[in-house]
Amino acid sequence: MAYEKLSAQMAQLTNPQRSDAFYKQFRDAVREGKIEAADLPERFELPKAYRRRGADETYARTVKEMVVNVTPAYQKWFDGVNESLSTVTRRTAAPKASLEAVEAGAVDFAAMVEETRRKMQSSFEKGQHLGNSRKAAKPKAKSRTTRK
Repeated sequence: MAYEKLSAQMAQLTNPQRSDAFYKQFRDAVREGKIEAADLPERFELPKAYRRRGADETYARTVKEMVVNVTPAYQKWFDGVNESLSTVTRRTAAPKASLEAVEAGAVDFAAMVEETRRKMQSSFEKGQHLGNSRKAAKPKAKSRTTRK
């Protein structure tokens, strides 16, 4: 049986920036019994470079080191996870509504028209409701009786 450290396995990842996601999936697989691994007393730094908001410096997280039993089943699991983490998961943003985008066909003009109508109708109804609620809320004048 071949044993290897988790840090050496992470060095084989296609996308080191996804090492944190790999670590989470690895721990889950060990907990569920899909793969065999044991904790070691030392720690190692993840290859991912973290960045705090509004700052330029980067830092790295340290996690527990583990020893892995490298079996064909583990190798199959590793290859599958590595493949899923190496694919680009970033979603492309919807194009901004502009004259150029409408002319190029990047945005659906009919959908934009319908959305604009819906917003305008909603705003109109909201204003009507607000005006009517204020109109009905006037206090009634007291009836006066004159005495002689």
